[in-house]
Order: sequence, then C-alpha cells, then structure tokens
Amino acid sequence: MACADSDLDLETIPLIALNVTVRKKLGLYLNPKNAVAADWTAVAEAMDFSYLEIKNYEATKNPTTMVLVDWQARATDATVGKLLSILTKVERNDIVEDLQSLILEDVRRYCERQKKKADPPLQVPEVDSCVPRTPERNGITLEDDPEGTPELFDAFICYCQSDFHFVHEMIREL
Repeated sequence: MACADSDLDLETIPLIALNVTVRKKLGLYLNPKNAVAADWTAVAEAMDFSYLEIKNYEATKNPTTMVLVDWQARATDATVGKLLSILTKVERNDIVEDLQSLILEDVRRYCERQKKKADPPLQVPEVDSCVPRTPERNGITLEDDPEGTPELFDAFICYCQSDFHFVHEMIREL
C-alpha cells in the first residue's frame, strides 16, 4: 500500500500530494536560468514535453508550476517518486536533499487525508440524545404533574425580516 505507516512508496503517491509550498520552492530552484545546473527546461524535457511546449512555457510567469500541472494532468506516471527520480536524473540532487523533509511532510498529510476519506465516521443507527430525560416530559398539563409545577417549553422562531414586528409582539405575549 502506498500510504502504509511503516514505509511510504513514493512511486505510488500522485503528484497532487505536493502542496503549494513545495511547488513554489521547486520554482525558486528551477525557474532561474543557470549555466551550471539544470533548470526547469531540463526537467520538462525529462518529462517528455516537446520543444514547442517548452518554448511556450517560457512565456509564463512560473514555468515550473505550469510544467508540473500539465505533467500531472497528462501523464499516468506523474508521481512524487517519478519527480524525484527526474530531479536526480538531471543532476539536481541539491533540490532533492533540500526539499526532502517538506516533500515527506506533504506526502504524510496526503496519506492522512486519504485515510480519513477511506474511513468514514461511524454513525449510530439510533440517536437517543434527542429525547430529553428531564421531568417536564412526564406530564403535559398542570393536572398531570403531581407536584403542580408549571410545564416549561422551549421555542424556536424562524422568521423573515418583514415579520420582525410580529415576532417581537409574540415574544411579549409568551
């Protein structure tokens, strides 16, 4: 299982598990043109984007984010593990090391959300909290109550703004 407590198989965790913080930091590492290290274009090429697609991404404000979004939408193997292997393939081990803790935290949160979705809350078939367990349910009139104490009732009023005057009049009467 991808989200087992003992070990996480990042190859089965979808890319959607990565939250905004990790994606922004990936952009901070990959967006600047760098003569020494691979940038977002090398990552996009490793993700099998064509030359024309890569040239079109150059016009966007954050090409790394756009590449991740489009890769996630079109590739069936767009997983966290695959992204990490692509970063390693383009020799950006610095990114993998720097963002590893953030990525694992996002994956852990994703797995928790998936587990909550898989385990819906238990619903008791009978709800007994709606029946009051106080003595006012024993009698409905003064003669029904052996002590002769008056019955107490709670009321809830739903009204619209145009009935506001009538509601105040009713409250005074009750």
